[in-house]
Amino acid sequence: MELSLAQVFWPALALVLILEGLLPLLAPRWWRRIFGEMLRLQDGQLRFFGLLSILAGLLLWWLLA
Repeated sequence: MELSLAQVFWPALALVLILEGLLPLLAPRWWRRIFGEMLRLQDGQLRFFGLLSILAGLLLWWLLA
């Protein structure tokens, strides 16, 4: 059975939103503190963390495919 892009994209987006919402729901003070610290990071540091996140996602995708 071949899946279409929509059959993969929307459930993946839903999962991201669920995971993104867990921390503010379960630990709002900690989330606010971490978010405040992220605001103080320089652009290069944020880009580095973004790159690490992309690479981790691609690696996980490759391992599961």
